[in-house]
Amino acid sequence: MTVRTRYAPSPTGFMHVGNLRTALYEYLIAKNAKGTFVLRIEDTDRERLVEGAVDVIYNTMKTAGLIHDEGPDVGGEYGPYVQSQRKDMYLPYAEQLIKEGKAYRCFCTKERLEALSQESVGGGYDGHCRDLPPEEIDRLLKEGVPYVIRQKMPTEGSTTFVDAVFGEITVENSELTDQILIKSDGFPTYNFANVIDDHTMGITHVVRGCEYLSSTPKYNLLYEAFGWEIPTYVHLPLIMGKNEDGSVSKLSKRHGATGFEDLVAEGYLPQAIINYIALLGWCPKTNQEIFTLQELCENFHVEEISKSPSVFDYDKLSWMNAEYLRAMSEAEFTAVCKPYYDKVFGDKPYDAEKLFAILHERTVKLTDIPGMIDFLAELPEYDREMFVNKKSKTTLENVPGILEAVIGELEKIENFNCDTIKESLLGLAAKLGLKNGTVMWPARIAAAGKTVTPGGAVEILDILGKEESLRRLNAGLEKLN
Repeated sequence: MTVRTRYAPSPTGFMHVGNLRTALYEYLIAKNAKGTFVLRIEDTDRERLVEGAVDVIYNTMKTAGLIHDEGPDVGGEYGPYVQSQRKDMYLPYAEQLIKEGKAYRCFCTKERLEALSQESVGGGYDGHCRDLPPEEIDRLLKEGVPYVIRQKMPTEGSTTFVDAVFGEITVENSELTDQILIKSDGFPTYNFANVIDDHTMGITHVVRGCEYLSSTPKYNLLYEAFGWEIPTYVHLPLIMGKNEDGSVSKLSKRHGATGFEDLVAEGYLPQAIINYIALLGWCPKTNQEIFTLQELCENFHVEEISKSPSVFDYDKLSWMNAEYLRAMSEAEFTAVCKPYYDKVFGDKPYDAEKLFAILHERTVKLTDIPGMIDFLAELPEYDREMFVNKKSKTTLENVPGILEAVIGELEKIENFNCDTIKESLLGLAAKLGLKNGTVMWPARIAAAGKTVTPGGAVEILDILGKEESLRRLNAGLEKLN
C-alpha cells in the first residue's frame, strides 16, 4: 500500500504553528514511507474565506520546504484539489445515503433550530425531520422549501476507533447528533467533504489536532455507511503557551508570534522553525535536537508522537535559531543577513566579511542585527559618563589622556587592520603601565557610542577604517574636554 497523506487547510487567515505542525507531520509520514503528500484547499465555508489566504498557504509551504506532490498548482490524477471546484461531486453521495435510508432531508427553519439550541441541553438536533412521511417530503420539495441533508446517526450503542497516538477511543452514540452533510446552499459541510475527498483521493493517513478526537466517530460512521475502508488516524497533542504567572494555556497570540510568517518576520530562520515545531510532540529515540528536513524524514515515526501537550518555548526556539546561524558558512550567513544590513547601511558600502566575523557567533535572531550594528553607519548620541568603567578602571579624569594617547598611536598606523590596531593598543597599554581594558574601553566608547557591541574596540576600529575611527575618537575627546 502506498502511503498517501494530505494537508487540507482552510484559507481563512495566517498559518498558525499548530497548522504548520500538522502539515509537517503529514509530510514526514509520507516521505518516511516513500509515499505521496497532497495539498488540498478546503474552501467550502464561504463566509470565513480571507482574500489572499491561499497565497499565504502556498508561500508558507514553499518557504518551509514542505513541497507537495499533488495539489491545485501542480495537479495530479485525483484533482481538482480545491473543494469548491469539486462541489458537484458531493450531492450524489449524500443522495445515495438518502436512498439507502442512511440520511434524510431536514426542512427545519433557522428560527426553529435556534429555539431548539436554547431549549435543549447541549443544543443538539432533535431529529424532527428524521421520519417525515414521503408525501410530506414531496410537498415541501414542490413548494421549494430550503433543506439540508442530515446523516441518520445510531441512537444506541457506541462507536469505537483506534488512533495511532491515543489508542482506542469509544464514544456513546447517544452523544452524536444527526450531522449535516449538505448545507442549504448546496455546499457540503467540512466533515462530509473531508470524508468524500479523503476516500476519493486514496488518503491512507489523516493527521489532525486532538480537538477533533470527539468528531472522529462521525467520520467513521460515514465511512461505514458507504462501506469504505477507514484511514489511519493520527491525532496530535495540544500546543500550549507559557503565561506570565507560570501556568500554561493553549497557544495564542497573547503568548507571542504564533504564525509562521510572523516568526520569520521576528528573525527566525524557516529551517529552525520547522526543526523546532517537529519536536513539539515528537520524541526522537536519540538526544539529537538539530535535524535537517531530510533527517526528519528519515527519523520521524508516528509511534514516537507523545499524547501529552507540548509547550512552545520561545527561548528554546531562539537557541535553536542561533545554532542554525552558527552552522552557516560566510556566504550563507551574509545572504540571510543582507536585508538587515541594508536597513542599516542603505546604499552605503559595507564589508560583509568583517560583519560576519563579529556577528556570526553572537546573533540569535536576524532582527537583532540592525540594533547590534547601527552605530557603524552613524555614531549615536551618548553620555560622557559611559567612559567610566569600574572594572576597566577608567574615570572621567584619566580617560582624556588615555584617549589622546590612543589617537596618537592610531595615527601612526599605515596598514590599518585588526592585527596592527591590536598590536598598537596593547603596546600602548604596556608603555603606560595600564591594563589592556583601561585602554580598550575608552576607544570602544568613543568609536561606538555604546557599552555593548558585537566585537571589541579592535574589531570596531577596523570596520570603521582609519579616517572614521580618528574622527570619532577626536569627537569623544572633545566631549570629554
